[in-house]
Amino acid sequence: MSEQIKLKPADESSAILRARAAVLAKEPEQTRFKSAGFNTVVFALGGETYAFASEFVREVYPLKDYTVVPGLPGFILGIVNVRGQIVSVVDLRKFFGLPEKGLGELNKVIVLRNDRMEFGIMADLILGSRKIYDEELQSSLLTISGLRADFLRGVTTDSLIVLDADRILNDPGMLIHEEFNARPD
Repeated sequence: MSEQIKLKPADESSAILRARAAVLAKEPEQTRFKSAGFNTVVFALGGETYAFASEFVREVYPLKDYTVVPGLPGFILGIVNVRGQIVSVVDLRKFFGLPEKGLGELNKVIVLRNDRMEFGIMADLILGSRKIYDEELQSSLLTISGLRADFLRGVTTDSLIVLDADRILNDPGMLIHEEFNARPD
């Protein structure tokens, strides 16, 4: 017995070849590359979890004692001596006007710095460091816990609030303008 090979009609073969050609002609899908990302210092303050880009963090310092300076705004707790340098200490809850919910220990100072300013930020607990990619950050139209949007770099899906350290450091509200008038002798 001989087997017969059936050939497909030319129309059907052409259609198959065109479909294959169309598949092969498609440009490969662009793989989505993650941004380089940035490293952060993650900390707890008043029951919330925050982060600053580590490029603005000079160091984390254990708070043993600070000196209250009269006449300063309420968000400045006082000053500390950090390795021979006097650094102002800021309570972000008071600066942002947030409720002081959750009793914290406030036993760490995160020393922030840029080319113009340097001061410490109070923290209850340092949770570590974390790399964050820009794609992870969601900008929120509503402010988180009353936090002003201009100090917010973004929020991750796991509710980590990433603050814009450079804006905080450059905020005019952080500068204390009080002129000193010397009394004549």
